[in-house]
Amino acid sequence: MLRILASGLLISSVLISGSAANNGFPRCNCDDEGSLWSIESILECQRVSDLLIAVAYFSIPLELLYFVSCSNVPFKWVLFQFIAFIVLCGLTHLLNAWTYVEHTFQLMLALTVFKILTALVSCATAITLITLLPLLLRVKVREFMLKKKAWDLGREVGMIMKQKEAGLHVSMLTQEIRKSLDRHTILYTTLVELSKTLGLQTCAVWMPNETNSQMNLTHELNMRNFYSCSLAITDPDVERITKSDGVNILVPDSALAVASCGQAGKSGPVAAIRVPVLHGSNFKGGTPELVHTCYGILALVLPCQQQRSWSNQEVEIIRVVADQVAVALSHAAVLEESQLMREKLEEQNRALQQAKKNAMMASQTRNSFQKVMSDGMRRPMHLILGLLSMIQDGNLSTDQRLIVDAMLKTSDVLSALINDVMEISAKNSGSFPLEMRSFSLHAMIREAACLAKCLCVYRGFGFSTVVDNTLPDHVMGDERRVFQVILHMVGNLLSSNNGRGSVILRVISVGGSQEWSDQRWAGWKQSSSDGNVYVRFEIGVQDSGPQSDASSSAVQLGRKRDASEGLDEGLSFSICKKIVQLMQGNIWVVPNPHGDAQSMALVLRFQLRPSIAIAI
Repeated sequence: MLRILASGLLISSVLISGSAANNGFPRCNCDDEGSLWSIESILECQRVSDLLIAVAYFSIPLELLYFVSCSNVPFKWVLFQFIAFIVLCGLTHLLNAWTYVEHTFQLMLALTVFKILTALVSCATAITLITLLPLLLRVKVREFMLKKKAWDLGREVGMIMKQKEAGLHVSMLTQEIRKSLDRHTILYTTLVELSKTLGLQTCAVWMPNETNSQMNLTHELNMRNFYSCSLAITDPDVERITKSDGVNILVPDSALAVASCGQAGKSGPVAAIRVPVLHGSNFKGGTPELVHTCYGILALVLPCQQQRSWSNQEVEIIRVVADQVAVALSHAAVLEESQLMREKLEEQNRALQQAKKNAMMASQTRNSFQKVMSDGMRRPMHLILGLLSMIQDGNLSTDQRLIVDAMLKTSDVLSALINDVMEISAKNSGSFPLEMRSFSLHAMIREAACLAKCLCVYRGFGFSTVVDNTLPDHVMGDERRVFQVILHMVGNLLSSNNGRGSVILRVISVGGSQEWSDQRWAGWKQSSSDGNVYVRFEIGVQDSGPQSDASSSAVQLGRKRDASEGLDEGLSFSICKKIVQLMQGNIWVVPNPHGDAQSMALVLRFQLRPSIAIAI
């Protein structure tokens, strides 16, 4: 406005001056007596004006000098030119004020000199200003750029403030969400806090069913009857949301938007985002990344009365909150799985405690039974042994004494077997004490053969013995245990054979290398110079009559396999096998030796006593 006014005044003065110079009037009408101003008054006014102009001109340099000294202003030399120009103008007006009265030639000369200097300085200043215009324009451009940068900086500061505000909202929402580890509480708290923060009309959560075939409305802010609301998993909006990791703005007529609002046509814009859903079963057999991930949908609805739209800040808040909800739901799934595992472990612990209690009760019952059986079995056995001892002390014939001795030996073996069974049941150790003492091997074989013959005759079998005449007589070992094992071998063969035949007992001294061909006991063979003797007991069953056809051989082999497979089934055989192993021997089924249908072999090591071996 001031520029326009100054331009108008300048143009008006130029026009008035031109019209006054060319209108044909005299140069000045100052001598006219009827004029308002006289010459003296006009001159006096001009003189006063020049003085005031001079004073003003002299005051301006002082202000400029103070400004230059107090600030770091560029182009100071231009300011000094202005100061010199103003001072000279002031001097010119001051000297011109004295020319309105009588004055000397020196005054006019000084006035002329100062006018010339003023003209020179003004021209130099004008030329300097022409050179300064590009610099001034550059400064103006720089000022514009600085203003633009300041505006951008202000916008960035505003965005930072908005992000800070959004961060505060997200932090508050996260704290509220993380207060609980229950899945339903987390989802409902998310709906409530998002509604408060964003000013929503309503919001809802959609979850997939067990077969992942449709989406069900499981949580809603308004708590209406939503259990019947469901959408197919193949809905276009559902597929678009589950395949995108950002916030999706739904169209008003979308099926998901209408179902989330509850009132079609009376809601604002709807935004939706997916939320990963993990179950406890996802953590079995691997990490959640290795299983198919299911997604829920979080739908948020703005009020329709406010004519609002989703801003970038609100969208960012929704995205971050959805990530936090996914993390909270995964923690809840882990906690649920750990709770199930804890309950399962507690149930297993209760089962183990019950099993332990049952085992202790069974152990107590077994101990009570063993005590009763020990008293009920050992007392009659001791009575039988006492009666046999009394009969043995009487006058008996040779055959009678042989029978009584065999009965006494058998009773002794049976008593030892009862003691072993009771001791195994009580200690569960599987070890048996051995009574290593010197005994007569020949006498033991006679007694075992006598008793074995009785058993064979009772079962309808024949019996014969084949004994090596080089067997030593006096050896060191457990006579009772050897007798027990031989009787067991005879009884096992008789029990596994339903036909008729003859039982053969072979007792040989193992010495030659050809007799060590069996790999079952060749590993612990030692030299005969170590003071020990190895005795092999073989008991076989031969069928009566010639059996040369293939079918009979097959039957015999089948019986032999059945017998060999059934050896480990009885408690008696397992006890005998442990006894043989304790005596550093071995017992096994011989594969059809000497044409026998069935046969068992026993190899034992005895320590020789210092006596001469004699034949039986």
